[in-house]
Amino acid sequence: MQMLKGNHITVRYGDNAVVDDLSFELQEGQWLMLVGPNGAGKSTLIGAISQGVPYTGDILLEGADIRRCKAAQRARKIGVLSQKNSVGYGYTVEEVVRLGRYAYTSGFLSTRDDDGKAQVERALELTGLTDFRHASVLTLSGGELQRTFLAQVFAQDPQILILDEPANHLDLVYQKHIFSLIGQWLKTPGRAVISVVHDLSLARRYGTHAVLMNHGKCAAQGEVDAVLTPENLRSVYSMDVYAWMKDMLAQWQ
Repeated sequence: MQMLKGNHITVRYGDNAVVDDLSFELQEGQWLMLVGPNGAGKSTLIGAISQGVPYTGDILLEGADIRRCKAAQRARKIGVLSQKNSVGYGYTVEEVVRLGRYAYTSGFLSTRDDDGKAQVERALELTGLTDFRHASVLTLSGGELQRTFLAQVFAQDPQILILDEPANHLDLVYQKHIFSLIGQWLKTPGRAVISVVHDLSLARRYGTHAVLMNHGKCAAQGEVDAVLTPENLRSVYSMDVYAWMKDMLAQWQ
């Protein structure tokens, strides 16, 4: 089932096309990795999909123009984890995670959310934050804060996860933990994931499909192994990525 589709997406800042006539599709069960060098337009494309950046072209959510979806309706379908999450308030971890349930309240100023408590508890457990639930977010490390906002997205219980560098600020243990969790989350029918990643090893390990971007354009897209080929990567990164990766791995042998 097609869950999300972008047709000829263009984002301009002045005369500069940061995303340039790019199209993509996201099917149920897919983990679509957006990869490419810095400045390729990956995070800007995420901004357009999440309706945070003006764009031309069309983005269809289950066949409907996403621009016409109400914010609460969109929030029940799509959860977004940004690359940078800063806070200036002393909410507890649990309070921040509970904010992910906002779209499920029954009306203005209503607090009713029949499934909310269970979703919040599960999100805290999945992200290893149960013992931090009463801690102020102002006291957290960068990695703990990132996990808190991931828990908020999990509590939201969307059908599509949109993740901009989900392992940002995380040490190796939690990188593996978070990516494994997302992979497990994806096994439930009716779900799909889009991630911006810089680490090509993570993209190849966990992605089912990829869009390789360069200067705002699509250099290649399709199944991940067909996209992350030596030829495609050399043309985009202007270096032998495969040789570099093998050289780095050889240090551990």
